[in-house]
Amino acid sequence: MTANPDPTRQFYEVNAETFVTETRAIDMHSLYAPFLARIPADGHILDAGCGSGRDSRAFLDLGFRVTAFDASPRMVHLASLELGQSVHCLSFQALDWRCEFDAIWACASLLHVKMTELPDVLRRMARALRAGGVLYASFKYGQGERFHHGRHFSDFNAASLKSLLHDTGVLAPIEIWITHDRRPGRSDEQWLNVLLSPGVLSHQD
Repeated sequence: MTANPDPTRQFYEVNAETFVTETRAIDMHSLYAPFLARIPADGHILDAGCGSGRDSRAFLDLGFRVTAFDASPRMVHLASLELGQSVHCLSFQALDWRCEFDAIWACASLLHVKMTELPDVLRRMARALRAGGVLYASFKYGQGERFHHGRHFSDFNAASLKSLLHDTGVLAPIEIWITHDRRPGRSDEQWLNVLLSPGVLSHQD
């Protein structure tokens, strides 16, 4: 018996080209700045859930080394074309690097992981970071889980995110802040942004 397909992954498979068109030109530099300021000039970044490859392209152009992955094969293909390098087809739940990256960029991607799976995923991401590394993630501002327009979302506010991080015990918040959606006509939507550093348990199994 084959497993039921993940509806969020199927959404991106079907809508990959539309998603790329709608998001490729968004100016993300104000979000890059606090993240990149904490990375060595020749640092290695993991773009986790890279989508179109927009952010990976920006990091490469700034001289960073980038490894990128996405769970959607179609998005992986499009991102590979954008970057001119291979992109891994991988889910967060299968992430298995150890002390490999100076930083992880998870922009609007971890929000699709179910609440019950987030602790394990965060532990996997913490293990993938080198000592002194940093993780950026963004979530829709809110509370709880929902299924909206074909995709699963795990929404957070500052309190619920801090509770998750405390319970998981491997990543500590450096900074948490709220921004508005940068896409046309969606400025009323809010995002919860967070910079995290690995804790003492991050490189333990």
